[in-house]
Amino acid sequence: MLRDVEPGSAVECVHCGERVKFAAKMRHKQVICNVYVRGRWDRVEHFHADCYGEAGEPHGDVDTSSPLRQRNAASRAS
Repeated sequence: MLRDVEPGSAVECVHCGERVKFAAKMRHKQVICNVYVRGRWDRVEHFHADCYGEAGEPHGDVDTSSPLRQRNAASRAS
């Protein structure tokens, strides 16, 4: 999933090893991947958006749809 980096984020990019940082003046993006091993959830991996492409998209195409809570709020407002 492609998401904004949220304030207080304290995770490292799996590809480059650098921290995925929030910046107030820039809306940095990250790719968050739920990783399953033998059909069971194993871990979450975080990537800088650019690093995910550089890594060869190891978990497939990125889901760029809106987070569920934003979609639900929009549907209730209609």
